Amino acid sequence: MPQRVLLPRSAPSAERVSARAVGVLLDRLEERSIECHSAMVVRHGHIVAEGWWHPYSAQRPHLLYSLTKSFTSIAVGMAIDDGLLSLDSTVVDVLPDHVPVDVSDQARRLTVHHLLSMTTGHLADSLEGAWALEPDDLVRGFLRLPFTEVEGTEHYYDNSTTFILARMVERVTGRGLPEFLDERLFGPMGVDDTDWDRVGGGAAFGFHGLHLTTEAIAAFGELLLRGGDWRGRQLVSRDYVELATRSQIRSRHYVEGADGADYLSGYGYQIWMSRHGFHGSGAFGQHCIVVPSHDLVVVVTSAQQTVGQAQDVLDAVWDCLLPGIDRVGGAPDDDDDDVALAARLAALSLALVPGTHDRARSATAALDASLEGSALPDGTTVRLEPSDAGWSIRFGSLLQIDVGHREWRQSSPLGRPLCASGGWRGDIFVADIYVITSPHHVRLTIDAERRVASAVWTSVPLTSSDLLLHLRAPLMTRPDVA
Repeated sequence: MPQRVLLPRSAPSAERVSARAVGVLLDRLEERSIECHSAMVVRHGHIVAEGWWHPYSAQRPHLLYSLTKSFTSIAVGMAIDDGLLSLDSTVVDVLPDHVPVDVSDQARRLTVHHLLSMTTGHLADSLEGAWALEPDDLVRGFLRLPFTEVEGTEHYYDNSTTFILARMVERVTGRGLPEFLDERLFGPMGVDDTDWDRVGGGAAFGFHGLHLTTEAIAAFGELLLRGGDWRGRQLVSRDYVELATRSQIRSRHYVEGADGADYLSGYGYQIWMSRHGFHGSGAFGQHCIVVPSHDLVVVVTSAQQTVGQAQDVLDAVWDCLLPGIDRVGGAPDDDDDDVALAARLAALSLALVPGTHDRARSATAALDASLEGSALPDGTTVRLEPSDAGWSIRFGSLLQIDVGHREWRQSSPLGRPLCASGGWRGDIFVADIYVITSPHHVRLTIDAERRVASAVWTSVPLTSSDLLLHLRAPLMTRPDVA
């Protein structure tokens, strides 16, 4: 389907962005071994640079992980604008049916402000503990947990807070969070390709699980940059956006001991402050970076392998891109630089799996799931059959996928698409299988002589290692996410 245009396009030099600086940014990301899936630069409301590492593409929504939290925050702001919530609304008043009999005084005092700023009084993420106490009621489990700090005094990254905010929005609006945001945010903006992962009961996580295209993420950054205004329509009040995008509390990095200057710059309402503006951030490298002083939005989706690489992306924007803002205009080589950058962006691609293609060679193996991060059940029969353009692989009765040789081939065995490439290396067949709406992929190996196969995530999804769950829309899990 053709992608709806949300933002106008312009040449970098027309918006006084150095195309060479964008190129240096791309160089830095490559030097840091960050597997990027998309990058977009918006200046003065115009997209001046955009690229996708094939087989990722403009029309494909990408899992945002915790960048989802910033969207839930805006839903809260809209409910506040409507007079249905306030920053002083308490959890126990809005969700009285989730309050345990022995609720503590501190739990009774927790407000929307405390949840938004993640200052409820826990110094660890409460998600697993709360769900362990109440597997069918995270809100009740959260209210039963002991608090180590006085509310409002200490920040700690806590997924439960956003889940509870989502439930509060749903209670006061009478709408599911996805439906409410479709009506009030995405619809007016022209975003019509949203997808949400959910807990087993059907509710949207709120703290995770939204899928959006790169341009939709950039448009959201523009909305925040413009104080909630979208093309002359105030979708969320400027007052709320200003509160959400300024520091409400001194922040600590969500991973203790992690090196991250920007993640120590303060925390707003489900939005991180940074040395230059603010940003929404999701696991494995989903970034919406807003720099008001430069009228700039930068979006990166990726498959970062370490926590430190999140800071690497921010550093790359500060060190490589910002120096190229307002440094061009009228130079003879500006147009040539713009053209060269556009050509580079159009040619971006992930590395194909090297190897040979033998049309006469098939293989059958049993899957060994003993390796950490295995994506499929132990003992699954794996059958590889050659085709003209690559291979067809059947995993028992679970699914069948297509794999390309020197190209990516797409298949959608259970709903959501996969893209895969592969090749023979002696007696070993190797394929990379990308869950193309997420940061994740599986490395498949088949030892034809030993008749043993493995299918291992290169980075295990936070929700589940079961590949089958990730191929269905919506992904639904038991409430045991990490």
